[in-house]
Amino acid sequence: MSPLISQGYLPGAIGRIVTLHGTYYHRQAGFGAFFEAKVARELAEFMGRFDEHRDGLWLLAKERIAEGAIVIDGLNAAAQGAHLRWFIVADPLQGQGFGNTLLAAAMGFCRARRYDRVYLWTFAGLDAARHLYEKWGFQLSEQRQGRQWGTEVQEQRFEWRLS
Repeated sequence: MSPLISQGYLPGAIGRIVTLHGTYYHRQAGFGAFFEAKVARELAEFMGRFDEHRDGLWLLAKERIAEGAIVIDGLNAAAQGAHLRWFIVADPLQGQGFGNTLLAAAMGFCRARRYDRVYLWTFAGLDAARHLYEKWGFQLSEQRQGRQWGTEVQEQRFEWRLS
């Protein structure tokens, strides 16, 4: 069965998104328990205040199991821009266009809500992700050494503005 993109929560999705992030970023950057706990805490907080008129959650699901995700956190969209978060695709499904499809859903939501700015934080070295962000019109707006994920990396903020 092919994976499908669905909007909204599926049972087990929160834990699965945390698992996907924990395993992927441990392998890519050596992130550990601090990072995984941060993802779990912040994702749980987001889901506790989720408002479908302001926020979006899209899952790449195979047999109702999340194999990818993307979130738009619109809580501070008016003042700071909408925050694109927790964007991930499971390793076996990478390179097949699912990331682009998830990003298209999220950006369509932002356009429909007339969010004039969307931003995300990532770090240097994730070249495939950066290529995808730039393809969608995101531009690097800030870069600095930092430890927001528990390990020192070259943090990067990308921003998209509605034209």
